[in-house]
Amino acid sequence: MTDTEVTSTTRAARHLSLLSETVGAVTSSLDLAKVTEAVAVAVARAFGTDACFVYSYDDATNDLVLQAVHGTHVEATAGPPRMQVGEGLTGWAAETRQPVAIAADAHLDARFKEFPNLPERRFQSLLAVPILDRRERLAGAMNVRTVEPREYHPDEIELLETIARQVAQAIENARLYERSQRRVAELEALGSISQAVAESLYLEEALAHIADAAARAAHAEVCALVLDGPEGSAVARRSTLDGPADAELAALGLRAPVEEPGVFAVPLAWKARRLGALVATTTDARQFTPEEKLLLRSVANQAAAAVESGRGVMRGIVAQEIHHRVKNNLQTVASLLRLRSGGPDPARALADSVDRILSIAEVHDLLTASREGDVDLSDLVRRVSAMLGRGIGTRPAEETIAHVVVPGDAATAVALIFTELYANALEHGGGDVRVALGQRAGEIELIVSDSGPGLPADFDPASSLGLKIATALAVDQLHGRLAIEDGRPGVVARLTWGAG
Repeated sequence: MTDTEVTSTTRAARHLSLLSETVGAVTSSLDLAKVTEAVAVAVARAFGTDACFVYSYDDATNDLVLQAVHGTHVEATAGPPRMQVGEGLTGWAAETRQPVAIAADAHLDARFKEFPNLPERRFQSLLAVPILDRRERLAGAMNVRTVEPREYHPDEIELLETIARQVAQAIENARLYERSQRRVAELEALGSISQAVAESLYLEEALAHIADAAARAAHAEVCALVLDGPEGSAVARRSTLDGPADAELAALGLRAPVEEPGVFAVPLAWKARRLGALVATTTDARQFTPEEKLLLRSVANQAAAAVESGRGVMRGIVAQEIHHRVKNNLQTVASLLRLRSGGPDPARALADSVDRILSIAEVHDLLTASREGDVDLSDLVRRVSAMLGRGIGTRPAEETIAHVVVPGDAATAVALIFTELYANALEHGGGDVRVALGQRAGEIELIVSDSGPGLPADFDPASSLGLKIATALAVDQLHGRLAIEDGRPGVVARLTWGAG
């Protein structure tokens, strides 16, 4: 046997071994990264080359994306290195569906293009082939390289083309597996969102689950739920604090529907009524896939249902609370009228009752403006004192009034007690009335004082029906205490109760 025949036989045996090893690699896993890495190692070793690069094809961007490399270092980037089909020698092989074999000085070829994160100039030779599937569709490209010049035999070129077809099958299988896994994740996400919407009693909890699950399933950098309101659109919930600012997300939500590189925004609509928008963004301006867009549209429908349901529940709770408060306050008014009806001065009793009813109305007005169902007593005190002091021109010293927030029921009791104390101070204190409101050491204190002649020598709080009512409210409703003290000059009425 001649040396040529021996060399040919040896090369054929090596090629057969490589083909067998490649077939084993491409069938060993459905993970594209593992498969292409095994192929790159096997090809470089069997061909005796210094490096091997394996690319997959991204038809959405017409890019070749580096999947695996053996024999050299690739500089780290924000994402895997990629090149347009037609760029460089490997891109040219992918575009023309033809192999490219260069024995030396590959970087001097007119088709050569240097990529900043790929150290290609140190390689002399190159053999690049397209990766084509069974239907001759582009699935990627691969190449082998050597530092020293090297001729590539026709049977080596043919072998690498054969291996490339095996890799094409591996890429197709991996993508099918990836799509099926994504579909499972999407269905699981939609299922978990449906369950959260159905089971959560609080809108905030449902929106948090929706944003987080959608971001994971759609592979988004951030997923935000933007809700429309009287003051404009605002982010109600976002999956992460990373990514665009709330103002930018709100602006995108206002423009929805939006389909731009790196952005997908779809309106939240309920029975043709817009509630807001679902906004998702990606890094590096990656386009969302059709499957991801379909998922986000489904999530938007779920989110709209959650918002409408949550608001409906809240409207019911608010209506129930309003009915409860109105009923209690009407009962209070009825009790006050009954207590006053037997007095010696019907006109005075009627005027006092009107004042008390108006003070309760001020509480309701403040509750209507409150989002939390609480009342700021500083606002209440100013309103009631202005109402009671009409025509006299007196106002309490505002610098002694601090912001103290209490629940609505407590505010009603405070309004009735303050009405009694302030009216007494106006009547008996000569119009010079001072009010102090503050909170310290876990207690709230409301003080009404005047500069009048002070308490009479025979003063008895039990003899005053108004003070009896105020004291009962302090004890029963606020679990506090009401003290009437001689201020010399004037009278000091001190209402104290626990802040908890």
